[in-house]
Amino acid sequence: MAKELGKDKFGVQRTMRRRDFLGDSLGQFALNAMSGLIGQMTYFYTDKVGVAAGAVATVLMLCKIVDAFTDLIMGNIVDHTKPGKEKYRPWLLKAGIPAGILTVLMFTVPKGSSGLQLAYLLITNLLFSAVAYTAVCIPFSSLMIVRTNSQEERGRMGTWRAAAGYVSGMIIAVAIIPITNMLGGTQSAWIKFGAIAGALVILAFLICYKTSRETIQGETAVKENEEEAVPFKEALVKLFHNKYWVMILIMNFIANVLYGINGASGAYYAKWIYGNDNLMGIMGAVGLIPTLIGFILVGPMIKRLGVTKTLKVSFAIGVLCTIIRIINPYNFAFNVGMGCFATFANIPMMCLMGVLTAMSIDYNEYKYGKKMVASSQAASGFGSKVGSGIGASVIGWCLSLAAYDATMAVATEAAKQAIFAFSIFIPAVMFAILFVMSMKFDLENRLPQLREEIAKRKGQKEA
Repeated sequence: MAKELGKDKFGVQRTMRRRDFLGDSLGQFALNAMSGLIGQMTYFYTDKVGVAAGAVATVLMLCKIVDAFTDLIMGNIVDHTKPGKEKYRPWLLKAGIPAGILTVLMFTVPKGSSGLQLAYLLITNLLFSAVAYTAVCIPFSSLMIVRTNSQEERGRMGTWRAAAGYVSGMIIAVAIIPITNMLGGTQSAWIKFGAIAGALVILAFLICYKTSRETIQGETAVKENEEEAVPFKEALVKLFHNKYWVMILIMNFIANVLYGINGASGAYYAKWIYGNDNLMGIMGAVGLIPTLIGFILVGPMIKRLGVTKTLKVSFAIGVLCTIIRIINPYNFAFNVGMGCFATFANIPMMCLMGVLTAMSIDYNEYKYGKKMVASSQAASGFGSKVGSGIGASVIGWCLSLAAYDATMAVATEAAKQAIFAFSIFIPAVMFAILFVMSMKFDLENRLPQLREEIAKRKGQKEA
């Protein structure tokens, strides 16, 4: 099969067909469905269960901190899998099925005292995000590294994953408010929605498991898969001496702050600035247009500009269109229009951050002679988890400072300013920092030469 597929433009053997990309992408579909639900939990807890916004923000932040540390533990577990055994694929079943079950339990918050509810929030969020999500996310992210050596195919994997992930994320963002409102708008309605989402999560992980392959074909892949494990403390020290990995750590952190805010802010903006939370459905539907355009154009952009320049362009668009919203933050059409550009700006970032991480892992091999795949993904995931936790918690903290009351008839001026802060001002700053970081990332152009050097070293060692 490998011979039929030919080589990419850099002379690297292709190993994947369309069905492989599709099956692989369903893992991201499931993961983004899970993270999309996490993004909606702040609104669910404050407006459907009645928990104080500040308390919700604090609980979610604590969960994300624990979650970040479990990433490190999981990376160490995967990297120390005994040689000869699959490292990554089995976790799609071991953690994927429990993840679907926990999806439902997230919404079954019991009636009773606020202390009991907060304890339930803490336990279910820890099991859902810090255990199940982490145990499947780290191995799934690592599959890209061992599936193919072709940067072109990794880029396509990233695009397919981002597309599938965006579809599930949009289903959550667009459908959850209108559907739960149709079902009565109560906690019971949200539980029913969670049950459907949980079933889809399990199905997607099962298909991904069935269609995945653990390693690249050939002896080299087997040897790389059986790379001697590096003690985690030593691996962490090495990673922090890889400047490209550190840059990606920071970019992933910032990107996930942005994702966390975007995932949870829309319902508040629609409800209190536009006056109707059902507008979330229209906002999401309109957002599909730039999304489709983004996924159509990201491939040609990568081919023409390369990975890094594509990100620079998208971050610049994100900065400009977000700042422009300040002109009239109350106008629905104007803000949805500017939001379309911001949505477009997010697509390359969704597609290519994993590709940048793969580049930094290849640089590990050049610098240290070892890729440290799962440890690299896990430590990078640490920053991502903290970032997404901060992103979601920023909303709760801003609302808490504004003395937010979910039962108020009309939003106070303080509440409006809090919503503007986490919907416009903070995202603009995030895009600006990402743009600056992308300007400093020069590994893409260096990678072909570094790979030649790696191959030369391996040849000398075998001789």
